[in-house]
Amino acid sequence: MTTKRRKTAAPRPRRDAKQEQLETHREVADEQLLTTDQGLRINDDQNSLKAGARGPSLLEDFILREKITHFDHERIPERVVHARGAAAHGHFRVYKSLARYTKAAFLQDPARTTPVFVRFSTVAGSRGSSDLARDVRGFAAKFYTDEGNFDLVGNNIPIFFIQDAVKFPDLIHAVKPEPRHEIPQAASAHDTFWDFVSLMPESMHMIMWAMSDRAIPRSFRMMEGFGIHTFKLVDARGAARFVKFHWKPLLGVHSLLWDEAVKISGKDPDFHRRDLWEAIETGAYPEWELGLQIIPEADEETFDFDLLDPTKLVPEELVPVERVGRLTLDRNPDNFFAETEQVAFHPGHLVPGIDFTNDPLLQGRLFSYTDTQLTRLGGPNFHEIPINRPVAPLHNNQRDGLMRQTINTGQAAYHPNTIGGGCPMQAGGAMGGFVTHPQTLEGPKVRERGRKFFDHFSQATLFWNSQSEPEKRHIVQAFRFELGKLDRPAIAERMVVMLAQVDRGLASRVAEGLGLTVPAKSDVPLNQSVPADGDPRNFQPIRIKQKIARSTALSMADTIKDTIKTRKVAILAADGVDEREVAGLVRALIAGGAVPKIIAPRGGTLEGAGGEGVDVDWSLLTVGSVLFDAVFVSGGAKSSDALASDGAAVLFVREAYKHCKAVGGGGTGLAMLKASGITDPIATVPAFLKAIAQHRDWSREERAQGIPA
Repeated sequence: MTTKRRKTAAPRPRRDAKQEQLETHREVADEQLLTTDQGLRINDDQNSLKAGARGPSLLEDFILREKITHFDHERIPERVVHARGAAAHGHFRVYKSLARYTKAAFLQDPARTTPVFVRFSTVAGSRGSSDLARDVRGFAAKFYTDEGNFDLVGNNIPIFFIQDAVKFPDLIHAVKPEPRHEIPQAASAHDTFWDFVSLMPESMHMIMWAMSDRAIPRSFRMMEGFGIHTFKLVDARGAARFVKFHWKPLLGVHSLLWDEAVKISGKDPDFHRRDLWEAIETGAYPEWELGLQIIPEADEETFDFDLLDPTKLVPEELVPVERVGRLTLDRNPDNFFAETEQVAFHPGHLVPGIDFTNDPLLQGRLFSYTDTQLTRLGGPNFHEIPINRPVAPLHNNQRDGLMRQTINTGQAAYHPNTIGGGCPMQAGGAMGGFVTHPQTLEGPKVRERGRKFFDHFSQATLFWNSQSEPEKRHIVQAFRFELGKLDRPAIAERMVVMLAQVDRGLASRVAEGLGLTVPAKSDVPLNQSVPADGDPRNFQPIRIKQKIARSTALSMADTIKDTIKTRKVAILAADGVDEREVAGLVRALIAGGAVPKIIAPRGGTLEGAGGEGVDVDWSLLTVGSVLFDAVFVSGGAKSSDALASDGAAVLFVREAYKHCKAVGGGGTGLAMLKASGITDPIATVPAFLKAIAQHRDWSREERAQGIPA
């Protein structure tokens, strides 16, 4: 493997003996053995303690609890992850009773409306970072049901980087800005992240998603949501089924180009926040359908992967997604801090009829989320903050604590009691009390994983094979960008080896852009989940032949493309514009649910060719084509000539064309587009509307690169 030479940093001067004596607190990066905060040496930092290799995590695991507790309290008061967010109120209704699957009351009656609060977020950046970072997006929904709050806390990607919660602090430490200089913000293109990933084969499936266009969505309203983990649904008879939760956007799944995202960060770093807010304010309420993948308990062992593995998904070709209800967001928060910032989600907030599995990442989250809220929201009474209060009545013996709001009366704050008449009393199962679904557990206390967990590459290959050619091209470009930012060539070399395990063609295309070569044969780095006392040969990555080679559900190429609703369209105009043409186009766009905006060299009111005024929404100085989904240049000789001689207007249309958006014109506007280097502009309004609905014309991408923008 060949590498490019890079400049190395000058060595740091060594501290003298006196300095070292005075700074005994300073850690020296020497060969060290891993220990707890108490100095106890750790022989397995890769697996939490479980009851059997596929059993639940144990509360006894003091190493896991110490590590995650420290991690949860590292930043005050901002969220350690998902700090940058936006949210909205709404409601959910089930289409028909799901009593055949679950006894959860909010999933029984189509006439029942359940209030919901949903928060979207980026993961890695701080509160002040851009919305447009290449990142996973959080998708967390709080259902205020009559049986208590149910939180479905997920992401816009159905899997995760790691298999066990004990590695979560390591993952986030790696992706956060590097500690010596707090650079880069909200970005993964740096050495520590890729050093970690290149040594963790289990991350390869997720990293394929993160390098895809899914990591730069067009809008929160146009991205899927997933519960990530496998949960259980329990019916009134006590029978359980495995379930995967999905959110399917009614507007389809659409993305941005990386070049767009970078430029939008400069033009409007609040792009996603603003998009969500404006859509709700104008009555274009975002909507998703709740989808369920239901799997009988008897089928648990029939798959090529382990249902408890959070780095794996269940292909929709094997288990179709049943759409069971609709989520509508129809009200913006009244106060960002009181609601969006103080909302506290937790995957352990359940209602009867929904239960956990032994997924080791989920098991760790059940501890971590409560621990996090204690610090972030000031103590144990975060449930009393209005946005977190359930609509179900609260009765328990929890008392006092920082920021307590409830004024408790009576003498008995314990159970059982006679002084308080025995209240509050336990609720038996028949009275709606939560009953954990029984499961027989048997096995030694071990730090291990099930064998199928070690198939790290098969589903990464499935994802790659399922992408369209434009999507594959963007994945290659993303890897080239991210790995091209690294200072240590050895890390990029390791990543090329890892990518070769996914697909040699992918690895070759990435390596070419980095000036590297793909080795004819190379061993995968030692699997980090090998127990210290285990035989490494038994824990190396394996491949299990998959039942399907391609899944259409994993590509955005086949998503919904039959609507222009909420699409933002720039109509370029100047003095002398054909105002009748503009008025007709505006009517057609509004009729289809789109949002037209008049963009001109100046603000105010333009003088139309027929003498009527045309009000300008934005001047070219204040916006860019990257903030719109499509561009139309209106006719009118004077207007078209003015735009053709305006460098900002020419850049506007060239950039939109380069980003594969619908670019059209009317009358002399077509001449302006052709003079700008666009040889095939859309010439009719119906064709323009149809092109907007298609989101992008990816067939244009490669030939459009020759047009300067």
